[in-house]
Amino acid sequence: MDFIHALRVFVRVVDAGSFVRAAEQLDTSNAAVTRQVAALEKHLGARLLNRTTRKISLTSSGEAFVDKARRILEEIAEAESIAGERRTAPAGVLRVSAPLSFGVGHLSRLLPGFRARYPKVRLDIDLTDRVADLAAEGIDVALRIAREPRRNLVARPIACVRLVVCASPIYLKRRGTPAHPSELAQHETLSYSYLSAGDVWELQRPGEEPVKVQIRPSVHATNGDLLRELALAGGGIILQPSFIVGADLMRGTLVPLLTDWKALELTLYAVYLSQRQLSPRVRAFIDYLVESIGAEPYWENWKPMPARKSAKKTLPQSGKRKA
Repeated sequence: MDFIHALRVFVRVVDAGSFVRAAEQLDTSNAAVTRQVAALEKHLGARLLNRTTRKISLTSSGEAFVDKARRILEEIAEAESIAGERRTAPAGVLRVSAPLSFGVGHLSRLLPGFRARYPKVRLDIDLTDRVADLAAEGIDVALRIAREPRRNLVARPIACVRLVVCASPIYLKRRGTPAHPSELAQHETLSYSYLSAGDVWELQRPGEEPVKVQIRPSVHATNGDLLRELALAGGGIILQPSFIVGADLMRGTLVPLLTDWKALELTLYAVYLSQRQLSPRVRAFIDYLVESIGAEPYWENWKPMPARKSAKKTLPQSGKRKA
């Protein structure tokens, strides 16, 4: 038995939901697929699938095994890709999905360097804050900011993203400054529609339990830059990433609130479909992001700085950033 081939057949059967569909996708016979799965079960000494005339389902052993099988196949594909890169320079069309604010404010500054390094790669960039369907839309790699990536995707962490509660001096003069997270419920707030926790903002002080606050937003929006503009105009309190509001915090046009408390950090991930072999152009793009973004300290931890000179080192002003 070819163990790796049997793993691929087994995972395809699970994904397809039947032996017949798996056989069609693999361009082989139903009998051949059945034999491969049976041989794998015999080799492991465990039944992986429950079979009926209408459907299949994973046994408890199968559920525990399928995730490990996927990881094994992903590692093999990655190793094959690394070896292939030595023969093939990254080339072709690379379709990338990224959040709008991050794409305009930061990814745009990274792309010229990537293009200079890999001139044979042609970029097709889709900027949207919604979660794109990678398979349906033909996306090679997506950049997503989340606590955890979705389980059906391979994810590589790129950088930490810190969320900051802040408001303009105009608003604070009019409504006062909250001293505790619970007071946010009585303030005008501006909410990001795609925040995973919805209208529940979670903050924590070191050594204490997190405090969850149900806010009552006066505005919902699907874009962080729009919320930033509303906050600058005195429209309310926002919870936004430091890569959107960092320059305003340094200038003082936005003021950080509840500085003894910390919002839970998110992570910028590069994600791609697990069933696809990682192509040289996808690997090159992800490696380039890690190299370029990882060098910027403000990605990991924004802190207000007393002097403008040191502040520029931590978070370059808009229009003068390297990345």
